[in-house]
Amino acid sequence: MFDLIIKGGLILDGSGAPPLRADVGVVGDTIRKVGDLSREQAELVIDAEGLIVAPGFIDPHNHSDLSLFTDPAAKNYVAQGVTTLVVGNCGSSPAPVTDVNREAIHELLWGEASKSVPIKWSSFSEYLTELEGLRKSVNVVALVGHGTIRAAVMGCEAREATDREVREMEAFVAEAMEAGAAGMSLGLMYVPGMYAGREELVRLAKVVGRYGGVLATHMRNEGAGLIESVIEVISIAREAGVTLEISHLKAAGRSNWGLARKALTLIEYYVWRGMDVSADAYPYDASSTFLSALLPGWVRAGGAEALLRRLKEPGTVERLREELKAGLMGERFIKWEDVVISSSPSMRELEGLSLIDAARELGVDPLSAVVEVLTADKGLTEVIIKAMDPEEVAEVIAHPLVAVGSDGLVIPEPKGKPHPRSYGTFPRVLGRLVRERKVMSLPEAIRKMTSLPARKFGLLDRGLIRPGMKADITVFDPIVINDTATYEEPVRKPEGVVHVIVNGEPVLMNGEHTGRKPGTLVRRG
Repeated sequence: MFDLIIKGGLILDGSGAPPLRADVGVVGDTIRKVGDLSREQAELVIDAEGLIVAPGFIDPHNHSDLSLFTDPAAKNYVAQGVTTLVVGNCGSSPAPVTDVNREAIHELLWGEASKSVPIKWSSFSEYLTELEGLRKSVNVVALVGHGTIRAAVMGCEAREATDREVREMEAFVAEAMEAGAAGMSLGLMYVPGMYAGREELVRLAKVVGRYGGVLATHMRNEGAGLIESVIEVISIAREAGVTLEISHLKAAGRSNWGLARKALTLIEYYVWRGMDVSADAYPYDASSTFLSALLPGWVRAGGAEALLRRLKEPGTVERLREELKAGLMGERFIKWEDVVISSSPSMRELEGLSLIDAARELGVDPLSAVVEVLTADKGLTEVIIKAMDPEEVAEVIAHPLVAVGSDGLVIPEPKGKPHPRSYGTFPRVLGRLVRERKVMSLPEAIRKMTSLPARKFGLLDRGLIRPGMKADITVFDPIVINDTATYEEPVRKPEGVVHVIVNGEPVLMNGEHTGRKPGTLVRRG
């Protein structure tokens, strides 16, 4: 007697192997049998005739650290077939919290919903306890953020850490790893991680390596300095002896198109030399970040309050105007018209407008518009940046060493124009890149969403449909599956995801959320 049988489907088991027509039998939270179960009985039988039965999708790059507390049903991810989220990316996690970073902790995290979640913890262990106790519809894996740790010790100061400060940081990393963190993330483009020197990063990465964790890295530069940035993080990981995941690999800025291909060649070279390095990417030609991140490091030093103070000082805007003649982030990286305001809590009328159009609306030049919006939003304005080559994006996604990751987050009450990746990443790959463009096979795409990230983040009992594995299962229609979310209308459900099972319980049936919350916190080891 099984609790659940999924019968008659075409199984893509997550390994990249060809499909197999078979039934799947589940007892409790575990897959017990794969084969002919036509004579067996179950409390619930799902007819998957004409559908694909795959392991639940794992998002290796997610920012739902706090927003999951406001929508534990994770509706916009369950609708995509996602059963596990890896949070704590880009150097930002909600813990550890000290008197030094308590006031800044919310500005380090993503999404408007995150700003309203009260911080009830201090240590990373206490944060995991809260996350574990939360009834949720998806599984969660947590990374500890280097930026948060650095801010906990020395605030957002623009300097290298002293030996004593690094030793304090090492203790925070060790505490997080002991508590069950899967590893540590770096956000080397953001305050305060951007001020860290090589010695600090190597020493902290060594702590992660001792626990068998992963180092997930948002690099310093994803434009003209992409190759140098790849070399930097590979060098740090090699010296530290730690597994490396390069976050959302891309080449931003038209003049830099083609560099992501070179980065892949570089990654391949080190894999051939025996290094465990891989990457993740999302299937869109636009990224999303804080508007402040597009400004030079000197103006951002000290965090949001210091930024706002500096913007009011005589000479700051004039200096920025001179430095940004070549475009935002310099190096002809991004033009004003490429940047669209996605979230402005205090100036909703500007959401969906490019910086050029927002400037016209305000009757000022683009830089003055940036200053005005950042000041009104207290530095927390978010933007979408249209800067990547769609063909190169497809090539990166199709590479065998690259997993599919959304870089999005659970959004409880959508406001503004959020990036559509939070609503359509996984169906978009299966519909547009696999079925329509045929840039890779369907079994390979499923591998990139399941066993590849599972192996990387130590989820040894997930990511495959095999007896003994956890029963995280996504059932979808391969003819129908696709995203519907666009930049203009981003809050739209995808098509074709029919059923989603998490730990043996259906959280999506016939395309509708069941309200069940069987998700768990998956601790390292």
